[in-house]
Amino acid sequence: MEIQQTSNTHSVVIGYLLWIFGFLGSHRFYYGKPVTGTIWFFTLGLFFIGWIIDLFLIPGMDREADIRYQPGPVDYNITWILLTFLGAFGIHRMYLGKWITGIIYLFTLGVFGLGVIYDFWTLNEQITLKNNEGI
Repeated sequence: MEIQQTSNTHSVVIGYLLWIFGFLGSHRFYYGKPVTGTIWFFTLGLFFIGWIIDLFLIPGMDREADIRYQPGPVDYNITWILLTFLGAFGIHRMYLGKWITGIIYLFTLGVFGLGVIYDFWTLNEQITLKNNEGI
């Protein structure tokens, strides 16, 4: 019997911190669930009912994200905090080493918000690709 080794790419603590704003879907985006994150955003966490249920689902979402995403030098937690709270300024892109788009975000408020939405949908994959570069 083979035991699958998992790494801790995501944090339950960060998940719960983002859950506070979860009625807008931020914790769901963090755990790699952009479709339901978008639904939460437009329905205020399924009219707050889904948001409350997620309080109990976060540990499971954390385990799934730890299995799904590649650890490495770029920290998922730091990058997600930067995106969530400073995304319009491109700080998360600069942290990823994407200086040109980071500076563009800085002067265009995240390319007028559309780039920030794109990053909410794809940030986990961007980090995984960056972490795989060193392999």
